[in-house]
Amino acid sequence: MSPKDKPLIWLHGYVKTPPFSAAARLEAGYLLRELQRGVTLTMPHSRPMPSIGAHCHELRITDDDKIWRIFYRIDRDAIVIAEILKKKTGKTPKTVIDTCKTRFRMYDDACE
Repeated sequence: MSPKDKPLIWLHGYVKTPPFSAAARLEAGYLLRELQRGVTLTMPHSRPMPSIGAHCHELRITDDDKIWRIFYRIDRDAIVIAEILKKKTGKTPKTVIDTCKTRFRMYDDACE
């Protein structure tokens, strides 16, 4: 990791095998490393999530028989990860959005 790379701050969740397949874990690691280096990811890998907040996104990892989502925010000094889940529907559940908002708010409050 270069000193210029942003660190990952994990508020919740982890990426490991299992439950991720080895290929999905490697893809997630590669995409997270790209984010740390300042690369802007777009579809199909990432999409903005303004319903959570500014600079929030959903990283999309396709696994063998499931689809993983990593909800993150790009801060000036870090990539902050609020939630990782196996997505079962096309729409992000309101409970997940609310949980992410709460975790980001708690993180921001702790950093002040």
